[in-house]
Amino acid sequence: MAQRASPCDDAGMCGRFTQQLSTSDFARIFAAEPLVDDPGGRFNVAPMRTAAVVVAKDDGRAIVAYKWGLVPSWAKDPRIGSRMINARAETIATSPAYRASFGKRRCLIPVDAFYEWHRVGKGPSQPYVIRHADGSPLAFAGIWSTWRDPSGPEEADPLRTFSIVTTTANGILAPIHDRMPVVLGPDSWPIWLGTDVPGAGELLALLRPAPEAGLIRYPVARYVNDVRNDGPVLVEPIILPDGPAAAQA
Repeated sequence: MAQRASPCDDAGMCGRFTQQLSTSDFARIFAAEPLVDDPGGRFNVAPMRTAAVVVAKDDGRAIVAYKWGLVPSWAKDPRIGSRMINARAETIATSPAYRASFGKRRCLIPVDAFYEWHRVGKGPSQPYVIRHADGSPLAFAGIWSTWRDPSGPEEADPLRTFSIVTTTANGILAPIHDRMPVVLGPDSWPIWLGTDVPGAGELLALLRPAPEAGLIRYPVARYVNDVRNDGPVLVEPIILPDGPAAAQA
């Protein structure tokens, strides 16, 4: 497998995760209707790729496939999505790029695990996997948007995209990175996906670091650095001679 530079060498928050379960499995866990049929087995979901997302419908929830990298409805060029894979919790309610989606178009991104990179000095960054110790999925808080090409035909399908909300790192992530995705527990799913929310304050209160209990962190090989690589080998733990070790809460 090819290995390239870390995807976070020139960026703040990194972006890779796994969706190993099928959309039918996610639909069962999230009590949602599967509107897409994906067998899963994805160990290297990267920005600008499609991924399974949970959205609210009039009569419940649905599993859909949206592209990772939010393109606001007012954007002139959809390539802006490559710079909008994460939305900071601290500014999501006021940022012109995210506030409309935060107010009306929120989603969950179901993942089995995600990757984060740790860099010391000028050496290569070391990837880590973060997941639930029991293997159960994580639900990231997300927002989504619909974009239509103003120069395209009216009947053309719109582009639907999403961004992952991030916050400060908890004790599991802090030794390797200062940010992490917002992970929502089942009790928070109805609030985050709901259309009848008392105000932004209740939503913002959800955007805090995830509890450390049940999360684990361990180093993996640099195969994940190349988006062409995929498969279970990407999440297999390795032993490092130095640097932050595996962690379990």
